[in-house]
Order: sequence, then structure tokens, then C-alpha cells
Amino acid sequence: MSRKLTSKKMGKRRKRILFLYLPVLLIALLFLCAGRFLPLSESPKQADVIIVLSGGGGRVEKAVELFKEGIAPYMLLSAVSENAGPSGDMHQTALALGIPEEAILTEDAAQSTYQNAQFTLPIMKQHGFKSAIVVSSDFHMRRVKFIFDHVYKKSGIELTYIGADSGYNAKAWWSERYSRETTFNEYTKMIGNAFGYNGPEAKSTFEQIKRWFRR
Repeated sequence: MSRKLTSKKMGKRRKRILFLYLPVLLIALLFLCAGRFLPLSESPKQADVIIVLSGGGGRVEKAVELFKEGIAPYMLLSAVSENAGPSGDMHQTALALGIPEEAILTEDAAQSTYQNAQFTLPIMKQHGFKSAIVVSSDFHMRRVKFIFDHVYKKSGIELTYIGADSGYNAKAWWSERYSRETTFNEYTKMIGNAFGYNGPEAKSTFEQIKRWFRR
């Protein structure tokens, strides 16, 4: 009997330990995988246009690479006046990299990822485009897909998402400052977007949150 009781006690103890440590293990797993979840890049396929989002180096360059491979005959630059590198804004950068003027479409009103989607959609419809490659920084692509899929949902337009290399360390995002801040920024914005916070107002709220955490 004593052996059976001892065995039962040990079994209960193991279960308690499991229940105590399981949440910790899950949190650790989420922590480790947080960076790997953000990047998203699908296989390129023929499309009517390449939509390029402003806000990060390498995005226009990636779009130019796809254009020169014959993936699409047009590029649509969103928030075109933003700086994109040594050559100047997105339009100037695309021209400097060899994209013909007649192949470039632009919009310059977007101030957020949500507005990138919102303001490119009418241009897509105006030109009768039925498919697009959406290009942004690798770490940004999970949120880009979430937003564009929502805005373009009933448009009948097929979207493919391709990330541009940004130097983001997805495997060990906690190991250096750039990747830590990028991960924090993306998840904070993603949560805000999920609760309906979009556009310039959301950016203002996000900056307030960042300042609060830095105190």
C-alpha cells in the first residue's frame, strides 16, 4: 500500500510541476518564435503591377529586381515622396535604377500601412489591374498582409506578398537593438490594427506608448 501511495503522490507532484512550468515554457517559446513569425515572403508570380510601400530601405530595390525579371509591367509607389535612399524619393530612386517613367504609377497621400492599402486600391481599379505583388520590408510583411487582405477583401484583386531584406534578425531578434525595437514596434502596431486603430491617429498613439515604455 505504501508503495502505491508514494507512486500516487509522485504522480500528483509531477502534474503540479507540469502545470506550473507549462505556462513558462509556452511564454519562452512565444518569445523565441516572435521574430520568426513577422517575416513573410511568397513565391513571385506574374502580376499586373508591383505595389511598393514607403518607409524602409531596400523596398524599391526589391521591386526593381522583380520588375526587371518580368514579373509585372508596372510599379505603383505608395507615399512616393518619402526618401528611399541616396537618389532621393521613391520615384527618383526607381528612375535611377532604370525603371521607365511610363511604367511608374504613384500616390502620395498615405501616412500609414492601412492608408497604403486604402489609397492604392482605387488606382488598381482605375487601371483595371486584377493582380499585384506587394513589396515592403521583410519584418513588416505579416502586418502588411493582414491589412491589405482586409482592405482588398471584396475587390477581386489577387495579392502576392514579397519581403525585402532589411537586416532584421528574425532568429535572434533579442540580440541587438534594431531587431528588438522592430519586433516591439511591429507587435504593438499589429495589436492596434487588430483592434481597429489605423491611420495617422494610430501612429500618434503608438508614439505615445513608445515614450511611456522608455521612461
